[in-house]
Amino acid sequence: MSGSLPLAGWTIQVRSLGPVSFAQVGPPYDRTLTNRTAIKRPSMLFRHSPDIWRDFPELAAAVVFVTGITECASVDTSLSRLYGIAASRLNGGSESELPEIQAWRRAFSRMGLKPTQYRSASEALLRRFRQDGALPRIHPLVDLCNALSLAFAIPVAVFDVSKVADHLEVRRAVGDETYLTFSGAVEAPEKGEVVFADGAGRCHARRWTNRQSGHSAVGPESRDVLIVAEAMHDKAQDDVGTLVAATSEEIRDIWRCEPRAAVLSASSPQFRF
Repeated sequence: MSGSLPLAGWTIQVRSLGPVSFAQVGPPYDRTLTNRTAIKRPSMLFRHSPDIWRDFPELAAAVVFVTGITECASVDTSLSRLYGIAASRLNGGSESELPEIQAWRRAFSRMGLKPTQYRSASEALLRRFRQDGALPRIHPLVDLCNALSLAFAIPVAVFDVSKVADHLEVRRAVGDETYLTFSGAVEAPEKGEVVFADGAGRCHARRWTNRQSGHSAVGPESRDVLIVAEAMHDKAQDDVGTLVAATSEEIRDIWRCEPRAAVLSASSPQFRF
């Protein structure tokens, strides 16, 4: 069955959304077999801390978890379609005019950050896309999520969960966390900075949606991944739901995996996977 997904005046065509489960889910089984017996991966948790929901009540967030990702996949057709949507939305203008980007700029200002110095990931991607007409290729899943981020103008983070300890929480730093850059340097996020932190005190993203860590970046050996989309604009709740549905559809078609997804809120802030 064919269908379409509305996006801020644009429409993303999809063949079929299929069964996307918007609910908290239990732990999946690892695809690795030992003596023909499936190995159960310990359950993990993603959440935003209560003070994040309190301080940013306009926040809308959604997650997708998938196991079985490989780098042997072609995303060229999807990228071409999503790049076209992004180019149409920009339409010769600036990404700073988009309501999704303006909302994140306001959020960064409230965090005490200069928005033109520290940009949300989606703004940085759109800026580069506007200048170059394309984005560098990294890994099929990362390339796909970057293209979805362009089309929706919403930050989309992708984490290799094998590199995350116990849980992943969007919270304010307490001052003793560590952060590994893509160049291999180790940084110490400032106390009070909004970060993605795990149970070992390792930060997987700094300044909220500004910059991910190289530690949990998706690479050739990645199999289990968590995708996080967050937005602040007026139609954010609807758009993140549409975004995770589109993401799930793309993953299902390209990797033949069955994603698990959830839309989060202050009243239902956790996703167990």
